[in-house]
Amino acid sequence: QVDLVESGGGLVAAGGSLRLSCTGRAFSVPVMGWFRQAPGKEREFVAIIRGPGTQTYYADSVKGRFTISRDNAKKTVYLQMNNLKPEDTAVYYCASRSIFNVQYWRRIHYTSWGQGTQVTVPS
Repeated sequence: QVDLVESGGGLVAAGGSLRLSCTGRAFSVPVMGWFRQAPGKEREFVAIIRGPGTQTYYADSVKGRFTISRDNAKKTVYLQMNNLKPEDTAVYYCASRSIFNVQYWRRIHYTSWGQGTQVTVPS
């Protein structure tokens, strides 16, 4: 049984936009996040959103271009990605945990994961 399911990935030209979605039985109001993994690299933090408010945290590499948001009624978290760059090419993973951790960028703290969705931005 899959905890979380991502959708919305695809191939987009540099400068374009994509919106990723994530939903599933492991949707957690306290903390929902996005990570990504490029070929040959470690999985890295992208963004998280804390509940019950809307406090957000972003990796420096995506600040000002990506926006994370959440619809609790639909149990869905989104990642709006604008001005995409070739270096954004990666598999994007949704993750959740029930308690916020100050080291929110460390993937070890997340208990549930999706299977990922591919985002490709050709150079």
